[in-house]
Amino acid sequence: MRALLLDPPEEFLAERRRKGADRWDEVWDGVLHMVPPPSGWHQQFGTDLVLVLAPVVKALGMKVSQEMGVFRPGTGERDYRLPDVVVYRMEHFSDRGVEGKAEFVAEVLSPGDESREKFGFYAACGIAEVLIVDPRTREFDLHVLRGEKYFILKDERGAARSSVLGVTFSRVDGPKLRVSTSSGTAEI
Repeated sequence: MRALLLDPPEEFLAERRRKGADRWDEVWDGVLHMVPPPSGWHQQFGTDLVLVLAPVVKALGMKVSQEMGVFRPGTGERDYRLPDVVVYRMEHFSDRGVEGKAEFVAEVLSPGDESREKFGFYAACGIAEVLIVDPRTREFDLHVLRGEKYFILKDERGAARSSVLGVTFSRVDGPKLRVSTSSGTAEI
């Protein structure tokens, strides 16, 4: 269900903040998007992906976080997204999240979500790669930024190599997402 609430009362917003209901909210160019909590499948997959990527990201001198805000520079609190997984460098980290430049983000799909509608924002922030994954089927697309537009990267076997992370993503029976690194593979 979609709902549009023009000029929500400050009491309503304060109550959402007090109860923690705003945890997954995003603001798109000044418009509040109140997103429902992710499903159990969604949360479980996102957590597993962070655990698999953490050693790789650490070896590259970067950080990985789950559900951290990415803020468009110069917009204050008026334009940010909350990807499911964010890989970033510490020079872009602040108390509120990542300031503009993440290196890689992953969006775990939920029914009716807006993941694919975030590409313009991610491109404007210069995010090199966006992984979109269905947590139930493990179908995925790795989107790579070329200029101002994203292109899907997959080889003839359906695998995609992240140049940011140096890992290869592929879907295997189970279904599972296989993450292959120079030190081995993990399946989630």
